[in-house]
Amino acid sequence: MPRLRHHPRTLRTVSAALLTTLAALAALLTATTPAQADTTVCEQYGSTVIQGRYVVQNNRWGTSATQCVTATDTGFRVAQADGSVPTNGAPKSYPSVFNGCHYTNCSPGTALPARIRGIANAPTSISYGYVDNAVYNASYDIWLDPGPRTDGVNRTEIMIWFNKVGQIQPIGSQVGTATVAGRTWQVWSGGNGTNDVLSFVAPSAISSWSFDVMDFVRETVARGLAGNDWYLTSIQAGFEPWQNGAGLAVHSFSSTVDTGGGSNPGDPGAPAACTVSYATNVWPGGFTANVTVTNNGPAAVEGWQLAFTLPSGQRVVHAWNASVTPSSGAVAATAPAGNTRIAAGGSQSFGFQGSYSGAFAQPDAFQLNGTACRTA
Repeated sequence: MPRLRHHPRTLRTVSAALLTTLAALAALLTATTPAQADTTVCEQYGSTVIQGRYVVQNNRWGTSATQCVTATDTGFRVAQADGSVPTNGAPKSYPSVFNGCHYTNCSPGTALPARIRGIANAPTSISYGYVDNAVYNASYDIWLDPGPRTDGVNRTEIMIWFNKVGQIQPIGSQVGTATVAGRTWQVWSGGNGTNDVLSFVAPSAISSWSFDVMDFVRETVARGLAGNDWYLTSIQAGFEPWQNGAGLAVHSFSSTVDTGGGSNPGDPGAPAACTVSYATNVWPGGFTANVTVTNNGPAAVEGWQLAFTLPSGQRVVHAWNASVTPSSGAVAATAPAGNTRIAAGGSQSFGFQGSYSGAFAQPDAFQLNGTACRTA
């Protein structure tokens, strides 16, 4: 039987062609699926973009100690967080990721700032990673302003504390509790000298959650700390560390703002979705108010809350069938447990006794869960 022979040149030619083909294939794969390297930012106010639409910021403003954040494909982690500050003061920093604008740094393609009354919903999702060897909060921040501001500090800050570790507390004082977006929160209200702060503190740690930002915005409007003609300027998620903080992470973050379609209850010319009857009995230095709230809309109102501003000199002494807080100024009457629903076409009533000085007057306007009501 003849023996088969392989020509050396033929083998070299085939090998060279094969190597060329493999190299071309490797180049194609590299071009279509580029490797994504994490980006570490250590500059005091340094930032980088993730997902082509959100900004990760180091935002170290309360300390000169080193802090670095590493941006990932879906979020970030705190890579280094040196030093500590007293827990009875401001935190070291706010490493975070955001949609919107922060001191003229706006995320790519953002719909913010957007007028509150024009926002149908603002769905968001967040997943946190926590550590034990630090003092910090996990804070989701929502910023509101009377104008479409993209620079500096906005008028009102909403803080949602998903978790807190150590002896720290929100700005101001606790003014009660509230059910917002299906969860119960401690509610704190105060100011830091530059803006109002309304904080919602979870009674136990929340690691991940999907919700509508507008539920908290409307609650804030109902409490008189913003108006439907104001603007939502920024949605942020991150941490406020006081001590250490390395290892804290936002594993994932998403935020969208829907400004399209339909009329909103706050639009001029839209039919009033609620009616308020405010009947008073007045004597020198004191009065009672009996308030009836009627739902004119086609759907039930769940977890009702009525916001209004007491005229100057008036103060709530005690209330019934609702809690009315704070005792003066911009107040909110919150439904009691077991009576939180106003059916379509139905009504709920509550009352309070108050004191006053000077000439007596009634509130000018009322809002039911952020929606303007007409007065009967």
